[in-house]
Formats: sequence, structure tokens, C-alpha cells
Amino acid sequence: MKTQKRIVELLPGFNCGACGKKDCAHFAEALKMSQAGVQDCPVLKQERFRSKRAVLEQMLNHQDGICKGAVPKVGLIDQALADFVLHPLRGEPSCRETLVNFAGVHLEKGQLIRYRPLGCPIIHFGRVLELTNGLLDVWVIGPCQFINKGEEPVELGICMILSFQGRIEGQLPAIGQTVKFLPAHCMMGKVHSGIVVQMVDGQTRIDCIDLKVWQHADRLPSS
Repeated sequence: MKTQKRIVELLPGFNCGACGKKDCAHFAEALKMSQAGVQDCPVLKQERFRSKRAVLEQMLNHQDGICKGAVPKVGLIDQALADFVLHPLRGEPSCRETLVNFAGVHLEKGQLIRYRPLGCPIIHFGRVLELTNGLLDVWVIGPCQFINKGEEPVELGICMILSFQGRIEGQLPAIGQTVKFLPAHCMMGKVHSGIVVQMVDGQTRIDCIDLKVWQHADRLPSS
């Protein structure tokens, strides 16, 4: 489990404020609460901090309630087959989701939100990263971390997920390809589908997200 003290030990310790925080201790707290990412510290990008950055990224990518160990490419709920597993971008706690905020609630970057994706029975907790014309880019950071915790989330109700961003584990698809993928942070192990609109060094953006199941493992044609 990640601790703020351990995160501070892995940071450069310059207290320069380039990350937008007062000092490294405050940045460590933001990392621990999923309010910032490793990429927000420009000093960590220097070659001399490469090993510490790698340890920090691994720590943040395996926090409680997100992803532990290998993720199967067959969905747990409906046994649907996935083309690949979608993992978080480096140094981030989960895949990024772009949501439609039907509630019309005023939000700000860094706020904690509580919502249920359309078609999903699981309540999600997310951290707002960007806001653009009613669309929200968020990290999914719960529900495990924020049950009975002190921070009060903003209630959004039902939201529609438009896209995912993350790193691919498995065969890389082509831009424009319709794919089935398994988000590593999905508690249900539910295979999603969508269209690949961006692909750079194994990092992808997938739009037109759908939860429909196409093909089951036990219905594959025999070879």
C-alpha cells in the first residue's frame, strides 16, 4: 500500500513548486489522493531520477481497489473475450474516462465526484482532471478508497462514458478499428467496446464506448 512518507522519499525533494504544489510534501499528498500524476513533476523526468520515477509509477498504478496482479482477457461477468487489457497511463491511478455530465453541476478541477456510468450497476468515484463544454476527464479512484472516508464527493447521478485513455496490454489495434477491451480498474471485469481514435507508443484513446457483449469464450468456433 502506498504511503505519503514513502512517496516523499521517492520525490526529488527540491520543493521547487514546478508541479503546482507548495512543496514535495504537498505534492506527495496529492499523489496519494489521486489529485496529481507523476508527470506533473518536471524534475522527475530527469534521467538521474529514472529509477525512483519507475518505483513511484508502479506504486501509484497498483493502489488499493484499482488493479492487483494480472488481469484476464475474458470478462468475469459475461465471459466475453477482450482484444486487450487497458491499463492506466504511466503514473496515473486508473484509465482516464471522459464523461457527459447530465446533472449540469458546476465542477472544478481536483474535485471528487460520485456517479454511475450508464449501463453499469457499480457506483464510481472519480477525480476531475479537465472540464470542456460539459465533458469531464476523470480518474476512477473508487469505490474502494472512498467508502466511509472524510472527503465529501459531488453527486452527479448517471453519466455517460464517451471515451477511455490508457496503455494497452496485448496486441496493438489500428486507428479506426472497433475493439473489445477490459479496463484494468473495472471491478466487474466487464468487457467494453469502442473505436480506436488515437494510438501513440501503446497509449490509446477509445471513443464510442459501449458495454454490449459480442462473443463469449464458450461460443468460439473450434480450430
